[in-house]
Amino acid sequence: MFTLAEFQTLCRTDVRESIAANIGRNPVSIALDSHIAEASTVATQVKRLQRASRKLPSFRAALAILPPRAYEQSSSEACAARKGLSGVSVLDLTCGLGVDALALSRRFERVVAVERDEVLAMTARENFARLGVTNIAVVCASAEEYLRSTTEHFDWCFVDPDRRDENGARKVRLEECSPDVTALRSRIGEVAERLCIKCSPLFDVGEAFRLFGDCRVESVSIGGECKEVNIYIDGSMRSIAAVAIGSDGSERLFEAPAPVQSEWCGEVRDVAEYRYLTLPDAALQHSRLVAACFAGKADVWSDNSVALSVAEPSVTLGRTFAVREVLPFNEKALRKRLKGRRVEIMQRDFPLSNAAICSRLGVREGGTERWCFARVGGRCFAFGLEDAGAKGAESTE
Repeated sequence: MFTLAEFQTLCRTDVRESIAANIGRNPVSIALDSHIAEASTVATQVKRLQRASRKLPSFRAALAILPPRAYEQSSSEACAARKGLSGVSVLDLTCGLGVDALALSRRFERVVAVERDEVLAMTARENFARLGVTNIAVVCASAEEYLRSTTEHFDWCFVDPDRRDENGARKVRLEECSPDVTALRSRIGEVAERLCIKCSPLFDVGEAFRLFGDCRVESVSIGGECKEVNIYIDGSMRSIAAVAIGSDGSERLFEAPAPVQSEWCGEVRDVAEYRYLTLPDAALQHSRLVAACFAGKADVWSDNSVALSVAEPSVTLGRTFAVREVLPFNEKALRKRLKGRRVEIMQRDFPLSNAAICSRLGVREGGTERWCFARVGGRCFAFGLEDAGAKGAESTE
């Protein structure tokens, strides 16, 4: 729990100056430096700010205050920036650290950000001041309290429910999160014209249509890892989208009407005929759009496996490699072939972990030689991949 005393300490002029002066130092050396007042607090905050360089670059540049739980649960700025909301006014019912509110402030004239924790609300106000943002009003109240009392009307309402209980256990179902958006849906509809809900990356996209009917659902990935699922209830027809965000902020998107009918390949042709292997992006996998995205371009057998093709596919939501060779997964033969080598291991829908593959084949992870282990049509194969020529390489957050 981030306390009022911790917040007040981090607002002190001498502590702020110490953080700025030591931002590039090793936090351990800061904590042991007897010349620094509140050395432990300074060291902890410097450590969080250093970690935030990629996830929250604006907060890092402003030397914002980063409470631990709020930081861990916050969106990355890249994810927050790509949400398709804009207008005159927006209500953020779950401010938290304020990353989404900051992104919304660049798309709306006015943002009202509601935060139930008093210290976190104070932290958000302080951080927005450090960031130079003047169009966000932070209100300390629960979502339920604010909705009961407000007479305002907004273009959009944004909600990122708390997905942990008092013991820190994760929750995925929206009905179990706080606030319960499903229970507040009617009142939210009276306060705002449209609603956007940020969900856990584990959220089942099909649940959105069961709960809300017509809506748009998108899975968002960064660096090949699904980061969040967003539901847009704005009068649109049902659709599902996969969005892959690059390190430069660029987006790659594939969208299809819902429900999506998956058409998987049956029998596997002679695997020696395949010349290209693609690892579908995590956003495609989570949205169950792999088959639709690769239709007519590559053969696929499940959302969790690889896509194989004779010609190089035009799909960019994934990593495509030229296949150097393909072998049935035979431990004895592969161990004889690869033992002692350092290889980059990739796997999809495979019964062994990377560690188990290394142990059984006598290899170590690393190096530039690439091997992908995958189950294709019920059979396991090892694909030797070309080091050069990979396209659609995954970005890093």
